[in-house]
Amino acid sequence: MYIELFVNMTSRAWALPILSNLHAGIAGRQAPLLVATGASRTAFAQSMDHLIAMGLVERNPGYGHPLRPEFRLTPLGITAAAIANKIQNASAGEGQKLLRRSWTLPVLTSLRSPSHFNDIKRKLPTITDRALSQSLKSLEVKNWVCRDVDETVRPPRSIYQAVNVGRVISSVTAHEISFVRQS
Repeated sequence: MYIELFVNMTSRAWALPILSNLHAGIAGRQAPLLVATGASRTAFAQSMDHLIAMGLVERNPGYGHPLRPEFRLTPLGITAAAIANKIQNASAGEGQKLLRRSWTLPVLTSLRSPSHFNDIKRKLPTITDRALSQSLKSLEVKNWVCRDVDETVRPPRSIYQAVNVGRVISSVTAHEISFVRQS
C-alpha cells in the first residue's frame, strides 16, 4: 500500500477500527460494528462514508436476509483491513485514542529508522510542520517515540525513533507501506 492511501485511510478516527473488525470477522452490519468499535453513530457513519468513497468498503447490493451484511470489503479493502488488524493487534488495546488521531500512524510508519524532523516531513509531503510537531510530542508523551538531540553538529538536531509500542507498530507497517510509488 502506498503512503498516500494509508494517510487518507487513517484520516478518519474510526476507519482503522472498522477495517480491523471487518477483517476479524465481525458481521458487516452497523449494529455489531458500532458495538465492536465503540464509535458514535455519527462518527461511524462518517468513517464508513469515507471508506466507501476510498473504495475500501462497499455497500452489499440487493435485498436479502435481515442478517445479510450491509457492508463488505473490496479487494483493496481486504489488504487495508489486514494491515489495520495487524496494527490493532500490535497495540493490544493500549493507546487506542492516540491511534485514532490523524497523523499518528503515518508518523510511526515513517520512523522505520531514526529520523530527523525534515526527513519525516519529506516522507509525508502533505503534513504541516505544526501537525508533525504535535504528533511527535503526543507520541513522545505516550513513550512511543524517543527524541534525542545530536549535539555533535551545529546547530544541534533532534533525532526521533520509535520505541516500545511505537516500534512494534512501526515494524508492522514497515513491510506493508511504501513511500515510493511503484508503477
